[in-house]
Amino acid sequence: MSKHVRTFFFFPDVFIVTLLFLAGLIFTLYHVSLLAFVYILAGAFSYALSEYVVHRFVFHMKPPKQQFFLRLLKRLHYDHHTHPNELHLLFLPWWFSLPGLFIICAIIYGFTSNIVLTLAFATGLLGYFLFYEWSHFVAHRPIQPKTAFGQKLKKHHLLHHFKNENYWYGVTHTSLDKTMGTWKEQNEVDKSQTAKRLEHR
Repeated sequence: MSKHVRTFFFFPDVFIVTLLFLAGLIFTLYHVSLLAFVYILAGAFSYALSEYVVHRFVFHMKPPKQQFFLRLLKRLHYDHHTHPNELHLLFLPWWFSLPGLFIICAIIYGFTSNIVLTLAFATGLLGYFLFYEWSHFVAHRPIQPKTAFGQKLKKHHLLHHFKNENYWYGVTHTSLDKTMGTWKEQNEVDKSQTAKRLEHR
């Protein structure tokens, strides 16, 4: 297990996010308050929500005709379905995740005019982002989750890759899949011919 932990945290994109998360956590704990704690939870919740929304409606959108956006989607997600176990395709690249983080921080700061609350929100978001990346990593590596819930998440994420890409979008939770009708039992879903070829849908 220690080998997998090292592989995860020393992967460059994860390493950068981890450093930012630790810096934000130290800063937030130094300025800790009940409101800052609320903003940490709000940041985590926002990523938990965006996990499903971005995965389903952005990363699984129909292939764009404009070549730049097609290449972008191939790197961000399509190629991950084609080569689901390649390490460098498991993680969101820093050049995609960090600009998004800065934009979100600018919006939160514009709303609060408070750097402590902004960084508290960012800390919660980054913390959940790391949890998402670890859960995704576990789903694709030879790691057996210790809990029944973790085993179910891994099973259904692999079904998303190898059975049908139109279901089981959640990586860390199933709540939005169940709310939006994209959670099914395995035997209720037909095998898709494009699960590994999203650009050919």
